Amino acid sequence: MAKKTILGIDIGYDQLKLALVSGGEVVSTAMEQMPENLLKEGRFTSPELMASLIRDTMNDNGMKASLAAVVLPNELVYVKTVDMPKMSEEQLSYNLPFEFNDYITGEIKDYLFDYAVLKKDDEIDLGGFSVPAESVEAGEETEETMHLMAVGVERTVVEDIQIMLRKASLKLVKTAPALSAYISLLRETQIGLDNGRDEYAILDIGYHNITMYMFKHDQHIATREFEVGLQSLEDIIADKYGVEKHLAHTYVMSNFENCLESEECLNFYDNISVEMERAINFYEFSNQGSNLADLWICGGGAVNEPLLRSIYETLDLDLHPSYELLPGGRDIENYNSYVQAIGVTLEL
Repeated sequence: MAKKTILGIDIGYDQLKLALVSGGEVVSTAMEQMPENLLKEGRFTSPELMASLIRDTMNDNGMKASLAAVVLPNELVYVKTVDMPKMSEEQLSYNLPFEFNDYITGEIKDYLFDYAVLKKDDEIDLGGFSVPAESVEAGEETEETMHLMAVGVERTVVEDIQIMLRKASLKLVKTAPALSAYISLLRETQIGLDNGRDEYAILDIGYHNITMYMFKHDQHIATREFEVGLQSLEDIIADKYGVEKHLAHTYVMSNFENCLESEECLNFYDNISVEMERAINFYEFSNQGSNLADLWICGGGAVNEPLLRSIYETLDLDLHPSYELLPGGRDIENYNSYVQAIGVTLEL
């Protein structure tokens, strides 16, 4: 059987990340700066410009693919866990949307819904949309009930992605959020299964947000999102040097005059680390007997050494590089940025 080649696409506020994966092996990767305001509230503002950027990036890096898998921004998806009576797939498709009455706005017909059956101490089949939940735990499953992760997303979100990809001569085969990508990678590399680790976390240091995902074995337990990111660091640098935001971005990327070690930035790192410590303390309080010990770090901010140093000094966790999560490992250049783009192409 021929290996299926899929282009993983992670559209961030600052960078577009592409990963070409064939048969679970990373063939090539590419990254391109996102035009300002092309992504707003998780949605691209111009399908034509977004398609052109993807196609040009592929051409510039010799990437050839017809199939694509896209990472869904967390803010575009609703998720909850529910216990429902055992029923047929047809009955479940009819009843599931009503579980979101308190979440969605507008008409139910304007949303797409999916679900995953959660199994205790077993793998979770996250299906087509699989998305992060604030807390997902495997519950008691009896012959009469099903414990589900239920998912809802606006129909136009997926339709917009399909239209954009068609303009880029690509066919959408999968949409999934970061959590789905991470779980695929955890199972691919067997972290949390064969390495003797019980509980651990993945920290994504992004441009708009920093997000921490907690796991037990290969099951997602909780997510904590911090409303700060590298963009906040750029604001600090802009104020310190009295420059425009775009120049501050350059200063951060090049560590101009060792600005990342400035007092203002060090205070910023310490504040973030303390917030992470509080989140972990709350997690451990809410999950009595927990043993969170390891933290894998990815995202664009994973190369910020002063920030990593602050996290290491504040958190009582062992820090790990994200290449341990990836097929191909440290041989992938700028591996921190491609974790989600690679993970979204893999089967769960």
